[in-house]
Amino acid sequence: MADPMNDFEYERRFFCRDMPAAFDDGDEPSLIVQSYYVHDGGYALRVRAVSRTARVAMTPDLDPIDVLDANRDSFRDAFVTVKGPSVGGTRYEAERPIDARIATELIRRGGSTIIKTRHAAWIGEDGWCVDVFGGANAPLMVATVRRPAPVTNLRIPKFCVTEITDQARFGNDGLAARPFGEWRDDFERELAEHGPQFQQLFGRNRLD
Repeated sequence: MADPMNDFEYERRFFCRDMPAAFDDGDEPSLIVQSYYVHDGGYALRVRAVSRTARVAMTPDLDPIDVLDANRDSFRDAFVTVKGPSVGGTRYEAERPIDARIATELIRRGGSTIIKTRHAAWIGEDGWCVDVFGGANAPLMVATVRRPAPVTNLRIPKFCVTEITDQARFGNDGLAARPFGEWRDDFERELAEHGPQFQQLFGRNRLD
């Protein structure tokens, strides 16, 4: 969660195809169901509910609300978040905890929903997470590294296929507006034509 005294997040994000071995450490992922009430031009208003005990496979046929209802008692953490556009891996994010029961009702009653599992691991000096999306965004997998300051001079692991840090379509709010399943083929053609891309604005990239 963002520090209330510094409502900005610093991250770099990467498209990946397979769950990295580093994340197969026995820890169970978190299940996240969230709804976007604003998702336009990089501005977003989100309500998120998190379960650390529910286990759901991220398949294309998932309905986030059905999953929320079936596992309602397991969602114990929840947040409301306001975001601004991402510029150079820096984004305004004001996030506050809220009552989980209120959050689940808000998600059920409106907005554009997303479902995913989040896997976390330390790789070298950095904490990484991999989000595996279900429903209309399956089989998308996104790896993210965050720091308390801009992410520079990063060692980029092999599982990172290409960088998507400032591609708004890959942001969760972008996926709420237009799910990955609608443009997956276009993205794959772009990747085949142009090859992997890694931003050069963040110091020296170190590719594993």
